[in-house]
Amino acid sequence: MLVGFDHADDAGVYQLTPEQALVQTVDFFTPIVDDPYTFGQIAATNALSDVYAMGGKPLTSLALVCFPEKGDLDILERILAGGLSKMIEAGCTIVGGHSIRDDETKFGYSVTGVVHPKKVLANSGAQSGDALVFTKAIGTGVISTAIKKGVAEQSWVDDAVASMTTLNKKAVETIVNGNYSVHAITDITGFGLIGHAREMALASNVSLRLFSKDIAILPGALECVRAGHIPGGLKANREFAECLVGYEAEIADDLKTLLFDPQTAGGLFISIAEDDREEFVRELNDLGIPARYIGNVTESVKPLIRVY
Repeated sequence: MLVGFDHADDAGVYQLTPEQALVQTVDFFTPIVDDPYTFGQIAATNALSDVYAMGGKPLTSLALVCFPEKGDLDILERILAGGLSKMIEAGCTIVGGHSIRDDETKFGYSVTGVVHPKKVLANSGAQSGDALVFTKAIGTGVISTAIKKGVAEQSWVDDAVASMTTLNKKAVETIVNGNYSVHAITDITGFGLIGHAREMALASNVSLRLFSKDIAILPGALECVRAGHIPGGLKANREFAECLVGYEAEIADDLKTLLFDPQTAGGLFISIAEDDREEFVRELNDLGIPARYIGNVTESVKPLIRVY
């Protein structure tokens, strides 16, 4: 076992041979958008992301389906088709799955991939002096809550869906195939930016500085926070992790809130050598990935995370 439960990493990694290791993960959830096909795409993108976050290549997946006994099977067909479209894009073969009757629809995948044992990317290993790069914008949690309440503007929905259906494949391929000194990586999902930053800092025995003005925010996300469209997961994330965060006085309350927003199919949070940072961000941007430099790694101090 190369990666297990020790540092709350994104997936498990088990070595098979000196040249190959398995990457395994599982994720499923209830619908967060109205369109069944899009929901399937988001669920697949989200499940695949944890394999990418370990530097792995997805190979096979198993569908996990919970669906009402008297539900419209046309809806289920569209969910499955949406998921399949993203698995095809990832080059990942669906080899089966399991379904049960459930009053509440849930969908996702168990995904298996491969990685070289010496090229595993974990959330530990960040080094003092590293730059922090993030590849997507935040805000999908509050926008999804607004969608459920029927108050989200269509432009907000469109931008959030575009983010949640974009694979992290190109970003990881850039890391794996390049000569960049990437020391740690995680994807930002259910625990929000601060929650996953906390995991990286603790696993690496370092502290992090985040530059709030450089963190990309989805259109409409701050409006959702101001209107009170706050998911339960955001509140739980904040109650759990905010005790380790220090803020500069000028950080607005709505932005502080958004830093704990649980993300679905979020971006990659990458600790990379400062010397490689500019070229790395430029290459990702050239590929159409909206990556940004959003902070630095320092020696371990209190508070664990400071937001400027």
